[in-house]
Amino acid sequence: MGLRDELLKAIWHAFTALDVDKSGKVSKSQLKVLSHNLCTVMKIPHDPVALEEHFRDDDEGPVSNQGYMPYLNRFILDKVQDNFDRMDFNRMCWTLCARKNLNRNHLLISDDDAFKIWCIFNFLSEEKYPLVMVAEEIEYFLRKLTDTMGGSWIEERFEEYKLQLSSKHQCLIVWEMIELVGKGHFSKGMDRQTLSMGINEVFQELILDMLKQGYMMKKGHKRKNWTERWFLLKPSVISYYASEDLTEKKGDILLDGSCCVESLPDKEGKKCLFYVKCSEKSFEISASDKKKKQEWIQAIQTCITLLKVGRPAPHHEAREKRRELRQKQQAEQEELELRMTELQTANENKQRELEAMRKKLEEAAANATEEERRRQQTQDELQDLYRVEMEKEKMVRHQMEEQVAQKSSELEQYLQRVRELESMYHRLEEALEDERQARQDEETVRKLQASLLEEEASKRAELEQIHLYQQQTISQTQAEKQELERERLAKESALESAMQQLQQLEADRQGALEQYEEVMKKLADAANNTKSWKDKVTHHEGLIRLIQPGPKHPQKITNWGPAAFTEAELSLREKDWQVKKNRPATPQ
Repeated sequence: MGLRDELLKAIWHAFTALDVDKSGKVSKSQLKVLSHNLCTVMKIPHDPVALEEHFRDDDEGPVSNQGYMPYLNRFILDKVQDNFDRMDFNRMCWTLCARKNLNRNHLLISDDDAFKIWCIFNFLSEEKYPLVMVAEEIEYFLRKLTDTMGGSWIEERFEEYKLQLSSKHQCLIVWEMIELVGKGHFSKGMDRQTLSMGINEVFQELILDMLKQGYMMKKGHKRKNWTERWFLLKPSVISYYASEDLTEKKGDILLDGSCCVESLPDKEGKKCLFYVKCSEKSFEISASDKKKKQEWIQAIQTCITLLKVGRPAPHHEAREKRRELRQKQQAEQEELELRMTELQTANENKQRELEAMRKKLEEAAANATEEERRRQQTQDELQDLYRVEMEKEKMVRHQMEEQVAQKSSELEQYLQRVRELESMYHRLEEALEDERQARQDEETVRKLQASLLEEEASKRAELEQIHLYQQQTISQTQAEKQELERERLAKESALESAMQQLQQLEADRQGALEQYEEVMKKLADAANNTKSWKDKVTHHEGLIRLIQPGPKHPQKITNWGPAAFTEAELSLREKDWQVKKNRPATPQ
């Protein structure tokens, strides 16, 4: 709230006090006196001719508030500067309005206390006229007053009082506020002195911006002695006086954003020390105890911080926040009411539309009754026709259901046959896989048998050479016979070893033959299994042609195993062996 708004509230009280018949108008002579007093208190040069010039067309009649405002703004408020005593200004306006409106009967407070409540009311009231204090600000003031008196705040009592305020739109004018506090509705059990002290403390904080006050010791700058002073903290200055009656001011400590406050250790027999450092001087101060020392340090630091960021005193800022919150809530409430009004209007329009629609529906119902009668007659005529058609449709539907049942049965049989064929196909694949594996096993055994036969043939050829060599050695001389006898013995030993190897090969060949016979048995089983599946598949569909095993003509069986060589190969090997056998041994 700016200086102009603060001054306007007090001037409004004075103007309304001069309005005796409550018509909203004041005579020009009274406004001359009011304007002269305002200019005198606010130290503004007064121009009595200006008022006559401003209202020269209405010399005899009264002047309304709206008519006085242009003059007040132009010749007084636009020229005002903050160089006057606001308390003198407030007391002048208070004197004009209290004389007419203040009822002192049954009040527990003095006129000075009533004046302080009047100032607090102007500070907390809304910035619209006529001036009122809303319930939230009433609670804030009463709660703060109760705390300063050391009492306990009873929320239920104030809630009951708020219910009584509902008929007054949840607000009070200044005289109702003075009566509420003066009659002790919320200070029961407190004496007059306690109530007066509480009002004065709240007045000093909210109006005089006295954030903290109390006795402390201060160290002098010249004599360095310690003297007790009454300190008074405001947002931008710390003033100290000789006593608490504030009659003899000893000095000021000007605060700004560059100042700082810090704690000091105890020294010179003084405890609870701290100092305030400013740009030009530093002040050493001693509090009575640690609690007050911390409170003063915190309060001074808060003021320095607010000065540094350019913010107002805490109670001013809190009032603006509460006011902004109320304005926001009021805007939301107005928006909600506007929305409700729109919804109500829309609802009324909808009701009118529904009423018109109801009338139309009644007319339509009458028309529909006649139409229904004609429709019923037509329906009766068509019902017999529909009955005949329904009988025909039932017969056709029954025939269709029989056909669908038959088709479903055929489809089920077909699906069952398909599933059987798929099962046989999978089994046939398994049988073919067994046959292919048996053929691979047969090929492996055949390769093994061939390697054994080759090894046996090489051993037989070696034995024949040894035999021929022995025959050749017999025809040599007797001397050589002894040597040959030894060699013969060695050869016989080698021959015996070779015969053992031959027997081992014969045993291996026999094992290979047994494996071959086992594989042939598996192959025959697979062929029989394939043939049986082929007969089944041919019986069912005749579409699948099975893979046939090899030719079944008689196989040639030799001492190397069945089907090891062809007949031509065996004949060639037999001739070769005969040639080697009949060849005479060559002498060594």
